[in-house]
Amino acid sequence: MALILPVLEKSPVYGENCWFAPNATLVGNITMGDDCTVWFNAVVRGDVNAIEMGNKVNIQDGAVIHCTYQKTKTIIGDSVSIAHNAIVHGCVIEDEVLIGMGAIVMDGAVIGKNSIIGAGAVVTQNTKVPPGTVWVGNPAKQIKEVTPELGEVFLRTANNYIKYAEWFKEPKAE
Repeated sequence: MALILPVLEKSPVYGENCWFAPNATLVGNITMGDDCTVWFNAVVRGDVNAIEMGNKVNIQDGAVIHCTYQKTKTIIGDSVSIAHNAIVHGCVIEDEVLIGMGAIVMDGAVIGKNSIIGAGAVVTQNTKVPPGTVWVGNPAKQIKEVTPELGEVFLRTANNYIKYAEWFKEPKAE
């Protein structure tokens, strides 16, 4: 069972059909919608500020979601995929965004709807990523716009992680 802990009398609150890996960690002031998943060794730490997530958010293996004390909370929209070993810290991630493997999104950044942050990219503090764009590198820079075909990846990935979570749930008694 995942480690789910209160901090300063605030406990994680989550919607229906959510799944957390046995070694995922969720602590403190976290609110998430329906169909969210937090995968193996991922940490969602709402101890020093709030973390708010919409529906169909998947936090993949080894990712860290945190915020900054008395300064920045983390807000994550609907149908967002935060890939393996990514760090999302004190920022806003709008709907239908893909944060690539090992990417870092720093305090005050805003990632616009339907955008991709490439694997290993570093989105520096207070960067504003326009909707529908692809950013890569360190520091991250825009390289192109999201095509309709590429945009389909957001919803497909969000839906796939709901399916993958079903593989780990207890079978229903008949």
